[in-house]
Amino acid sequence: MKKILAIAAASIAGYALWVKIQQEREERDIWAEVTDSFGETPEDLIAFQK
Repeated sequence: MKKILAIAAASIAGYALWVKIQQEREERDIWAEVTDSFGETPEDLIAFQK
């Protein structure tokens, strides 16, 4: 029974860690998108997309 509880606790901790890492990656991607666009004007973006 102790093994089952230990495995369940490890699984929950692993899942919580995985969720936290995913959230940090998403936040980092958002910040990268925002900071990469500094100094650009809308005209620059339109010319870049063409």
